[in-house]
Amino acid sequence: MASITKVGSSWRALIRRKGHKSLCKTFKNKAQAEVWARQREAEIDRGEIVAEPGVVRLVEVIQAYRDLRDQSRPIADTSNEHYMLRRLSEGLGDKRAGSLNPQDLVAYAHMRREEGAGPYTVNMEVSKLGTVMRYAGAVMKIALPDVVGSARPLLNHLGLIGGGGKRERRPTEDEVLRLLAQLKQPYSDIVAFGIATAMRRGEIVKLRWDGIDEVKKLILVKDRKDPRKKQGNDQWVPLLGDAWEIVQRQPQGDERIFPVHEQTLSKYFKEACDALGIPDLHFHDLRHEGTSRLFEQGYEIQQVSLVTGHKDWRHLRRYTNLKPEDLHKKEAVSRDEGVA
Repeated sequence: MASITKVGSSWRALIRRKGHKSLCKTFKNKAQAEVWARQREAEIDRGEIVAEPGVVRLVEVIQAYRDLRDQSRPIADTSNEHYMLRRLSEGLGDKRAGSLNPQDLVAYAHMRREEGAGPYTVNMEVSKLGTVMRYAGAVMKIALPDVVGSARPLLNHLGLIGGGGKRERRPTEDEVLRLLAQLKQPYSDIVAFGIATAMRRGEIVKLRWDGIDEVKKLILVKDRKDPRKKQGNDQWVPLLGDAWEIVQRQPQGDERIFPVHEQTLSKYFKEACDALGIPDLHFHDLRHEGTSRLFEQGYEIQQVSLVTGHKDWRHLRRYTNLKPEDLHKKEAVSRDEGVA
């Protein structure tokens, strides 16, 4: 709100708004100052006086992006996207959006690497920053630099960002048992449930009690990951093996079955692995373990996809971990069965 103050025989109107330069003008009387102040504030509200890129902090740009998304595709507090925006706000929020430069992103990437984030994770966060600046800048009517595009070659060269690659890490039976003993509830049950269902951590923490079919022993997984669709990918999934019993023993004091935050889950999982000396194991590796177990139990690829949510069966081939020499073994078994 504008401040109107008397200065000698004149009246001064001063307007301060976040993201805008201060506006100040002196008038002969108070009424003129008030009229001018109301007009300028209305122009700011209508976007006729645009924000200054050199004044706006990045945290304000991120909030503008969240406000924009809330109008059509809200960002859930338990989502990975929410976590990325929070990390960007914490690491870069005080920077002036208009003066952000590649060196700022290199410093951010180094900080994230020291915190344990890999090149793929940092790459995802940097990409999200580019999206935020592009769309929020348009809404705020400010021209923001393509700092992400400028920084990418350097970040790649330094090995600070990169692709995800395909991991083949599976926990051993001993590692699983030690993790279950190390973790407190509900995290121990979440690990066991993650293996039994091959669900992603973001899917697990969003499961709700009102999404259970008690008769068919199914559970509704909302908005499963699909590169072709961002929302509406809901799927009923069978709770096989221990999964049903794990769900049934959870306390029902919350609308969610496992009322924990996604990043808190990752934090405790990593701390448990570190305490036990279990190297290079991520929570997402449990999805690989669970999917592999389904194949080892004899389920066909189309049946496994009903559990894992894979739309393209080709993506499931790697989970079988079949080697060329395995075909000779299968042929020998078939030949022996034929003789019998």
